[in-house]
Amino acid sequence: MMYLKHFGLSEAPFSITPDTSFYFASHSYQEGLNTLLFAILSGEGFIKITGEVGTGKTLLCRKLMSSLDSSFKVAYVPNPYLEPQSLLMVLAEELGIALPTAVTQHALLTALTHALLDFARKDIKVVVCLDEVQAMPIETLEALRLLSNLETEKRKLLQVVIFGQPELEVKLNHASIRQLKQRITFEYQLDRLSRDEMQYYLNHRLIIAGYQGSRMFSGAALTLLYFKSNGVPRLVNILAHKALLAAYGKGKQQVGLAEAFAAISDTKSIESTWRRLRLHGFSLSLFLCICGSAFLVLPKFS
Repeated sequence: MMYLKHFGLSEAPFSITPDTSFYFASHSYQEGLNTLLFAILSGEGFIKITGEVGTGKTLLCRKLMSSLDSSFKVAYVPNPYLEPQSLLMVLAEELGIALPTAVTQHALLTALTHALLDFARKDIKVVVCLDEVQAMPIETLEALRLLSNLETEKRKLLQVVIFGQPELEVKLNHASIRQLKQRITFEYQLDRLSRDEMQYYLNHRLIIAGYQGSRMFSGAALTLLYFKSNGVPRLVNILAHKALLAAYGKGKQQVGLAEAFAAISDTKSIESTWRRLRLHGFSLSLFLCICGSAFLVLPKFS
């Protein structure tokens, strides 16, 4: 990134790639992670995490996987567009099971069953994490449920964590997979960042990226960025990155209101009319006056 040296950064702070080194323990993130860890350590079969687009489900998934020790074998399936047999083949590959070139679904199930029993004998717990499950075909979800039937007298041979957008609820209400919905014993819905959390989130990422200066974003800029991003982490990252570029282009060391406006106007995903800024009869000019003065008492980071 061209602005790294200008701001004294060692890496890009606002990449939208899910990087666990930038994990920020907001209230919602930490509660979600705690729920996942407790459910998995308790041996529960199905666990569900939902959240709107851009709220950090994939990052939470990766944080979960990095938090599990060597007593767990984790299979990660990021692609939801799989037929039942394709899903079984992906799981076999993730678990290190050798398969012949041509294999039937029955042979796949048999191989997976033997492998899961072998993991159980070694006291290794198998966890499958599936992302974007709202897009997974109904018949594939049903195949996953059948696979989760495998168990010993003591515990499940397979634990499944599904991540998806809120539309996943509609899919789970489908009559043909009502048994799957009944098996979800733990669930959590990720929330957006609060206004205060967004400020600390930005500062946290800057520090991880090597920043050692004073507060990067003015109070007015923070207010406008939060208003337009609605606290969605992915949008916060996109806007913050573009605002830094705007500040760098002007040779500035701090992001002000003008740079925040520049970032917003360049981001189609949050494009909207100025009617949104007329809150309960407040004019745009009054809103900007509030932005410029309401956060003078906020603490400065060093």
